[in-house]
This record gives sequence, structure tokens and C-alpha cells, in this order.
Amino acid sequence: MATYTPTPSDITRTWHVIDAEGMVLGRICTEAARLLRGKHKPMFAPHIDTGDHVIIINASKVVMTSNKAEKSMIYTYSGYPGGLKSESYAELLARKPDDAIRRSIAGMLPKGPLGRQMVKKLKVYAGASHPHAPQNPVPFDVSAAKAR
Repeated sequence: MATYTPTPSDITRTWHVIDAEGMVLGRICTEAARLLRGKHKPMFAPHIDTGDHVIIINASKVVMTSNKAEKSMIYTYSGYPGGLKSESYAELLARKPDDAIRRSIAGMLPKGPLGRQMVKKLKVYAGASHPHAPQNPVPFDVSAAKAR
């Protein structure tokens, strides 16, 4: 018997909305990465994008535990001598909270063309509103990600 491989016509994508207010950054990102990858579906295949669309709202109200916001650093390197820049997650969350979440989720997805295709289905907003109401997003429960 041959192994089942989903085709693009078999894939049905739904929209999920996650409210990040008071939630821990890493725990939200793992759930969002799981939805984007499609691991919650029985027809998951590691070489095909079977995941859903994910909307994250209230990104500016996400928290990090045990002083990690000040300790964890983000490095970007331009490729030139002296081109290494660093900033803490606290600075990035204050400056661009949606970028901090997007960066964390992208690190949990596959690298290469497949991962870039999955990241395109992620929409992150700092506030409580989003323009995706016509897609009828379903609220996704991540109560386990609540900061204690």
C-alpha cells in the first residue's frame, strides 16, 4: 500500500485568532507555529504546507518570564566589519512588538522556501483590532500560555 501524501486540493485552510494579552511569548509562539505547520491536522506531511492562517492580536501585551526580556539578546549582522548590532527583547517589544513575535515563530518553523511560505500565513497586530473579519477567524484557546 502506498503512503498517503496530501495534494494541494486536499488542503483546507482555516483562520485562527489568538489573543496574546497577558500570555507568555514562547508558549504562544509554539502553539502558533504548530498551527502554521499543520501538525494539528491528521493529514500532516512534513514536506508540504498543510497549515492554517494565524492572526495574533494584542502583541504589545505579551510577557516574558524570569527576567528573560532583559537577558535575551537579538543579534543582527550586516556582514561588514563592525556591523554587529544587538538589542534586548525588552527593547524590541517596546519598539516593534509584532516583530518580536514574528521572529520567534519564524525560528520554530522549517528553514528554506517551505518555512517562508508558512510565515506568510502569520498576521501579527500590536492592538486588539485586525482587518481579517471577512475570513471569519475562529478564536484559538491558549489558556495554558497564561503567565502565572
